[in-house]
Amino acid sequence: MDPIELSEPETAGSTSVERAIATRESRRSFARTPVELEDVAQLLWAAQGVTHQRDGVEMRAAPSAGATYPLVVFLASSATGVDELEAGLYRYQPGDHALELERERAVYDDLVRAAMGQEVVRDAPATIVLTADYDRTRGQYPEHGDRYVHMEAGHVAENVHLVGESRGLGSCPVGAFVDDDVTDALDLPAPLEPLYLLPFGNRSSDQ
Repeated sequence: MDPIELSEPETAGSTSVERAIATRESRRSFARTPVELEDVAQLLWAAQGVTHQRDGVEMRAAPSAGATYPLVVFLASSATGVDELEAGLYRYQPGDHALELERERAVYDDLVRAAMGQEVVRDAPATIVLTADYDRTRGQYPEHGDRYVHMEAGHVAENVHLVGESRGLGSCPVGAFVDDDVTDALDLPAPLEPLYLLPFGNRSSDQ
């Protein structure tokens, strides 16, 4: 299957950064409607999208120690999660701003079980999964590489939450899951390790 090209990211939204910070909160309930692919594209760009080049290196939306970029971003979509996407697991390709289908089979139920059945993951139409190849950063920073990888995951998560807030989406960071079960559910290739789950969706009517 050919990569799915995503819409160009918006860089002049109607919500200020300050407003998004002021109103951001962890939202754990979602409307039972699919998320627009355009909104998903904006979230993925905020996570790891290319913003500019420096000395021939594609720089991304979130800071990375030494531009080592250890994170690999996946999108897990439920059967009715995202307009124009089939249920499955997709890998975000920052350089092309595109999605590559990794698993055609439905993986969402397995992901929910790996997250210990948490309602916020179960009820979200889709989840961004942050994974890491630690060696990319450890090679340059052997003493503090792990720390820098974890810091980068936090940068990425906040970008996703703030952009989601600005677009009227709900999201919630989830760090409670069984690592090996997430790896098995998504069939993650070595050396990728799961770090963070970011379930998201359209807000329910009471938010």
